[in-house]
Amino acid sequence: MTNALPLWEVFVRAKNGLAHKHVGSVHAADPRMALEAARDVYTRRMEGVSLWVLPSASIIASDPGESPSLFDPAEDKIYRHPTFYIVPDNIKHI
Repeated sequence: MTNALPLWEVFVRAKNGLAHKHVGSVHAADPRMALEAARDVYTRRMEGVSLWVLPSASIIASDPGESPSLFDPAEDKIYRHPTFYIVPDNIKHI
């Protein structure tokens, strides 16, 4: 049986300063309904301070078979590695 309602991906931020994390999906007719369904399903016990919902159809994913050509160019850019930066002690979440 197929569901006629679009699928939405749900991301929750546990507390301020942290990143949103994917927690699951909901079916909903529109963005507002998706947000309310996500709230009801994924934050029943005060698990978050912020929700993001987006249509699953909007997600574009890389092909695992193309990983070498997609990610290998980053290996020659060592300046992008965090070992080159000093992080102050008062910074808690990066």
